[in-house]
Amino acid sequence: MRPDVAVVILNYNGVKYLEQFLAGVCLYSESARVVVADNASTDESVSYLRKEFPQVEIIELSQNYGFSKGYNEALKRIQAQYYVLLNSDVEVSPHWLAPIIDLMDKDKRVGAAQPKVLAFHQKKHFEYAGAAGGYLDKLGYPYCRGRIFDFCEEDKGQYNNIADVFWATGACLFVRADLYHQLGGLDDDFFAHMEEIDFCWRLKNAGYRLLCVPQSHVFHVGGGTLNKTNPRKTFLNFRNNLMMLHKNLPSHLIFILIFLRLLLDGLAGIKFVVSGQFSHCWAIVNAHFAYYGYLPNLARKRKALKKLKKTEAYTDTTPSSILWHYFVRGRKQFSDLLK
Repeated sequence: MRPDVAVVILNYNGVKYLEQFLAGVCLYSESARVVVADNASTDESVSYLRKEFPQVEIIELSQNYGFSKGYNEALKRIQAQYYVLLNSDVEVSPHWLAPIIDLMDKDKRVGAAQPKVLAFHQKKHFEYAGAAGGYLDKLGYPYCRGRIFDFCEEDKGQYNNIADVFWATGACLFVRADLYHQLGGLDDDFFAHMEEIDFCWRLKNAGYRLLCVPQSHVFHVGGGTLNKTNPRKTFLNFRNNLMMLHKNLPSHLIFILIFLRLLLDGLAGIKFVVSGQFSHCWAIVNAHFAYYGYLPNLARKRKALKKLKKTEAYTDTTPSSILWHYFVRGRKQFSDLLK
C-alpha cells in the first residue's frame, strides 16, 4: 500500500482519454491514490468518472486554469508525500510506480524523476515530450535523450541506465510534495508548455537531483490539447522559453542570452514566413511582446527565487549549441552528441 503516493491526472474535455487509459492507471498504480482534477470540462468527463470510476477521487475546478495553475489549484487540496503528475493521454505499464518511488525513498537528494516515455502510436520509439530525460543547451533550447527537436530515436535499450537529467517531463512527473509547494509549484503565468522545465530548473538551483529511471516506462499519445500545428502552441513555447530564461539564468548572462535568443527567434520567424506559415511567425512576434509585458513580474520572481538558490544549475547545461549540432553537423541522436 502506498497511500502517500497520489497519481494526479489533470483533465480538460478529455473523456476519450479517460475511457482509454484510466482503467490501466487504476489497475497498475499499486494502491496509490488516483485523483482526477477536472479543469471545468464541458464534456461528460465528470459524469463519466462518477459512473465508471467511483474509486477515483475527483477535484472539480471552477474554471479552465490551464496546465500550470490547474495542477497548482488541485495539489493544494491533496496531502501526500509524493505527487505523480500524469497526463490523461498516457498508458502506464505494470509496476510503473515502484522503481521510481523506491529510488526516491532511498535517496533524499532526488527531488523529481520521470520514467522512460515512449510513443503510444509507435511503441518502439521515444516520445517527443520527455523521451529518456531532458537536457538544456547553453542557449536554453530543451532536448532529450532519445529526442532532439522533432527527431525521435528508436528505443534499442541504449538509454536504459538511470541518469541525472536537467528536467523531467510534465507528462509523467514524480515529485516530492513538500518541495513542490516549497518552490512554488508550476508557474501559473506559463499556462502550459515548458512549465516543468522551469520548475525543474528551480529544483536544481535548490540543490536537488533529477533523474530518468527507465526501469519504469509509459506510452504517451502527445498533442492531446494543443497540436504542434496550432499557432497558440508556437506562442506559448516561444514566450515561455524567454520567461524561463529570464527567471533562472545567472544575472550576468540574462541580457546576453536573451539578446541572442531574440535574434534566433527572428530567424525562426523568417523560416515560418518562407514556408507560408504566417500565423506562426505572428505568434513569435506576439510571444516577444508578451514577454516584455511580463518583465516587471519576472524581476520580482527572480528576487524571490534568489532566496531559495543554493547552487547555479546553469553550469549543468550542455556546453555547446544543440542548434549547431543538429542543423549544421547533422547530429540527430543523443549518443552522437557525446562523440
